[in-house]
Amino acid sequence: MAAPPYRPDCSRLVGICVLLGAIWKIRAEQIRYSVPEELDKGSFVGNIAQDLGLEPRELAERGVRIVSRGRTQLFALNARSGSLVTAGRIDREELCDRSPNCVVSLEILLEDKVKIFGIEVEIIDVNDNAPNFGTEQREIKVTENEIPGTRFPLPEAFDPDVGVNSLQGYQLSSNVHFSLDVQSGADGIKYPELVLERSLDREEEAVHHLVLTAFDGGDRIHSGTAKIHVTLVDTNDNAPVFTQSEYHVSVRENAPVGSRLLTVKATDPDEGANGEVTYSFRKVRDKISQLFRLNSLNGDITILGDLDYEDSGFYDIDVEAHDGPGLRARSKVLVTVLDVNDNAPEVTVTSLISSIQETSSPGTVIALFNVHDSDSGENGLVTCSILNNLPFTLEKTYGTYHRLLTQRTLDREEVSEYNITVTATDHGTPPLSTQTHIAFQVADINDNPPSFPHASYSTYFHENNPRGASVLTMTAQDPDSIENARVTYSLAEDMVQGAPLSSYVSINSNTGVLYALRSFDYEQVKELKLLVTASDSGDPPLSSNVSLSLFVLDQNDNAPEILYPALPTDGSTGVELAPRSAEPGYLVTKVVAVDRDSGQNAWLSFRLLKASEPGLFAVGLHTGEVRTARALLDRDALKQSLVVAVQDHGQPPLSATVTLTVAVADSIPDVLADLDSMKAPADPDASGLTLYLVVAVAAVSCVFLAFVIVLLALRLRRWHASRLLPAVGGGLVGVGASPFVGVDGVRAFLQTYSHEVSLTADSRESHVIFPQPNYADTLISQESCAKSEPLLISQDLLETKGDPNLLQ
Repeated sequence: MAAPPYRPDCSRLVGICVLLGAIWKIRAEQIRYSVPEELDKGSFVGNIAQDLGLEPRELAERGVRIVSRGRTQLFALNARSGSLVTAGRIDREELCDRSPNCVVSLEILLEDKVKIFGIEVEIIDVNDNAPNFGTEQREIKVTENEIPGTRFPLPEAFDPDVGVNSLQGYQLSSNVHFSLDVQSGADGIKYPELVLERSLDREEEAVHHLVLTAFDGGDRIHSGTAKIHVTLVDTNDNAPVFTQSEYHVSVRENAPVGSRLLTVKATDPDEGANGEVTYSFRKVRDKISQLFRLNSLNGDITILGDLDYEDSGFYDIDVEAHDGPGLRARSKVLVTVLDVNDNAPEVTVTSLISSIQETSSPGTVIALFNVHDSDSGENGLVTCSILNNLPFTLEKTYGTYHRLLTQRTLDREEVSEYNITVTATDHGTPPLSTQTHIAFQVADINDNPPSFPHASYSTYFHENNPRGASVLTMTAQDPDSIENARVTYSLAEDMVQGAPLSSYVSINSNTGVLYALRSFDYEQVKELKLLVTASDSGDPPLSSNVSLSLFVLDQNDNAPEILYPALPTDGSTGVELAPRSAEPGYLVTKVVAVDRDSGQNAWLSFRLLKASEPGLFAVGLHTGEVRTARALLDRDALKQSLVVAVQDHGQPPLSATVTLTVAVADSIPDVLADLDSMKAPADPDASGLTLYLVVAVAAVSCVFLAFVIVLLALRLRRWHASRLLPAVGGGLVGVGASPFVGVDGVRAFLQTYSHEVSLTADSRESHVIFPQPNYADTLISQESCAKSEPLLISQDLLETKGDPNLLQ
């Protein structure tokens, strides 16, 4: 049950109210409770909210929590009820061993006020352990000549509980030979002894079986038993005797394992097996057996495990010596552990802020930490320190708690984060120290605008760039952080040749990459002036500007353009005149050309690519002047054709050609007289086409003409046969008209199909016309079909060949 903190009752003690009130205020920050061990998790310990003068809901609001120095947390706060509860089952024997008072100290932190309250909880023992002998049976050898009244030590039971719950007494099973006598030592421990009541006779009964029972007190009595086997042996009338009833020894806690602590010695005046003494621990506990070892033959006690003054500074060891028949003697070894400075201070950070604004005022609390050293005396005194060149200071608060404070205003751009090393050093010899690192961030405010590395920028790129090509990357730096350092880019709007600047270029707002939105032409735009703005994302945002010049570089993307001689629009060929009397170097004409590119791309050179009379004319390399290379001769043709090439010096070079026609004559009439010779030669492909057309028409005509001749020959033959045979013909007068068509009908048919082919000397002016020739004449005039004689032509018809009427 929890014990509320003591407060004076001023209603009854009016006379001393003032004095007790003052004392209570001094102790107001120390609260004491008590709770029995072995309670379930979450069991009520005390109303901490009431004792702190708070409402239960204020515990969470004011950041009330338990702080400890790294041990297992035994208690917890119930935020709903405002009470202190157990965090698990508490075992007093494990926590405080056999200490009569078991008090657990903890601290309560009020986070909002950075205030510490000390809490002491007394753990009350309950009877949860039964006495234990450590062994189930014990054999005692007794000589048969022992006289009544002889005492024999019995094994003691151990009960880890304290007070009334500890071992209270022993009982022995009924036996006519032995009785039980319990002795109490100076330390209050009860030692059971077996008392011989009647003489023994080994021959009558060699072994006596007894049961020793140990019991404790408390509400529920627990007990433990051990079987005692009394074996009778021959006479051994002397028990071992220790040289000292108590041995005292001191040892430093850093004594190495295996070192000898001391030697216990017991003597037995008997001889032989009855005088051989062996040693052993009595009432040994696990902790004793893990730290010390007793040599059963020589009595040497050595250190088996690491000693720790902070764990236990004193050990009470019971040793026993027994001879061969089993007579025993008891003694104590009292071991005092001396403290050495073997524990470095422990630093526990109780409260820590993760970041602090760079504009925070001096004196701002950054961290609250506790320093503890498990050593004692000077070895446990601790001093804390940090480097002197830091803008921070340490301040000691309640008990061993310290605070880390700022000394001046911080600048994040100077130092963005701190990792402060707190050194805790004790006063031992040699001193030990512990370093703890307290790290936190300096929160940024937007106090720096973005800045460009240069005051202005310029870049060059070639014309005819692809749309969307990257031109330049602009980068601005902002020493701030996070959103305050996130820079976005933009372009100031402007007009370029009547169009908005945004139609020419754009900038990626996040990366600062400048892109060309169109393919630039050096001949139209040679330079762009831009204003780039870099803005951060702080509140309010800060920005800076920088000028950017974009220069377009020329490429050889324009072929030379010939201005003179200009190409005629009507398809005719221009003519230049050169008198036959012209001397070498006579200027005939000049080819004038320009290139829209610039620099080397616009540097033009001229050369004579082709001439109808090689060596007669020459062209100036850089001037384009066409001059006679030699004197004109009579044998030189009137019409001279020259092909002049104009080429620039770009990479790759581009060129253009022009064809010049030079008429060689002394006067205009001479030129006019020979204009026909200046016509352009017929196209050989067109002439061949005309020839094929004429041959095809002639072939079709001949085939058709042959068919008509054969048809007429048959008709005339019948008609001629009818005239030679009048008698036969008279018989046929009455016959109707023949179904065959007569000569007049054939002539009428032939008149419906006629053609005329008209060919000119120039194939480009040739054409085919289909008029109406008389194929009746063609039948008579056999030369048109190139046949020597027609098929099926009668002799009468041939005789009339010279008749002009018939020929008509």
